[in-house]
Amino acid sequence: MKGRVKFYNEMKGFGFIAGEDGKEYFVHQTGLEQGVSITENDEVNFTVTEGDRGPKAVSVTKGNAVAESGDSSEEDSMEDEASNEEEDSSDEEEDSSDEEEQTE
Repeated sequence: MKGRVKFYNEMKGFGFIAGEDGKEYFVHQTGLEQGVSITENDEVNFTVTEGDRGPKAVSVTKGNAVAESGDSSEEDSMEDEASNEEEDSSDEEEDSSDEEEQTE
């Protein structure tokens, strides 16, 4: 089923999804697929199961992850590249401070 995240509290690990059928579904962080994080207004795909207190969303993935499967790996590699650049610049800063200590 498809829906949109109506509310999600990352600190508490739960929220609600408004399904395309007009119903609301409880979602817990354990119902998210590995590596998936959601925030308010994200479009998501999910499976409905019966929880202790009513219908609940499980196997939750971001909606665009299914539609644009090729693009997500490109975004991941861009993020990895950006984090590598940050690490490289911090290494350079450490190297330059070591050189300054040696000259004094």
